[in-house]
Amino acid sequence: MAKVTLRNVSKIYPGDIRALTRANIEANHQEFLVLVGPSGCGKSTALRLIAGLESVTEGEISIGNRVVNDVLPKERDIAMVFQNYALYPHLSVYDNIAFGLKLRRYPDREIRARVREATEILGISTLLNRSPRELSGGERQRVAVGRAIVRKPEVFLFDEPLSNLDAKLRVRMRAELNRLHLRLQTTMIYVTHDQTEAMTLGHRIAVMKEGMIQQIADPDTLYSHPVNRFVAGFIGSPPMNFMEGSLLREDGKFYFDEGSFRVRILEEMVPAVAPYEGKPITMGIRPEDLHDKLVVSKASPENILKASVEMIEPMGYELHFHLKTPHHTFVARLEGRDRPEINQDIELVLDTSRIHFFDKETEASIV
Repeated sequence: MAKVTLRNVSKIYPGDIRALTRANIEANHQEFLVLVGPSGCGKSTALRLIAGLESVTEGEISIGNRVVNDVLPKERDIAMVFQNYALYPHLSVYDNIAFGLKLRRYPDREIRARVREATEILGISTLLNRSPRELSGGERQRVAVGRAIVRKPEVFLFDEPLSNLDAKLRVRMRAELNRLHLRLQTTMIYVTHDQTEAMTLGHRIAVMKEGMIQQIADPDTLYSHPVNRFVAGFIGSPPMNFMEGSLLREDGKFYFDEGSFRVRILEEMVPAVAPYEGKPITMGIRPEDLHDKLVVSKASPENILKASVEMIEPMGYELHFHLKTPHHTFVARLEGRDRPEINQDIELVLDTSRIHFFDKETEASIV
């Protein structure tokens, strides 16, 4: 069972610099787990600790049923693919892929068979005699992945392997990595700062911030039920809009009051938000949950806000409206049927069933 477990793992550098703090992560057998977060959040450190390239300050790392804190990297049965490919420029594609097997003194026949199998999977069989400088970025990345595949390890580790590729090639390589995982059925742990990569690749995603795990869940749960404001704002493109206001009760109904507009809160949300009556509170709503009033057949006056258009980003099949109220700026993702002019007012209908509320001080999710 190629299960990877981090139990209360910390990495502290001299000067009490904490790169990772009491991280608890579990990558199940044959799972594709993604570690995502902004630069400096500790995701690459976690990967290097699993690989054995860094030593653990506190806690325990297990691969399968074996604690590997003191096990050498070459004995952990893992293969790592780096951001910069790390290919030998003087060796051919074949020799780059076969290099690790030759070091381990595998028979030539088995080396040839493994290289042939890996290159057929990755579609680079015709490139075996080329040198790395004769390859495109995508081809070099496939060679780096091929070098990992031939090892047939228990665990694959990927450290931002697509970040050096152009946008179109990244999309293609994401699909190829998905197909690769389906074919190999091996545990994979993947590090990225790109939340789109995380959402499209991961069975589960660990969102990290400042060396700490914020939430580990499947993509749908992270998107629909974030545990705090950071996760809500990091997952999603464009990100969730946040507005500060207060919670009011009037005639037995609860409202979020932004200052320039009020929104009626659904009855099923009231028990969770009621303790915040009369207090500051943060409302979150995603750009796609704001709708142009002109295309909504029925809209309650209690769910409408008016905003001024600051900028419009045409995205082809949709428009991203950058809007402002007297107190906030935010983004709405609308269909391209109607295009108000800059500085023109637009009325939007909020999908109140998709609103989120966060504690203003702790930033924890309320509902």
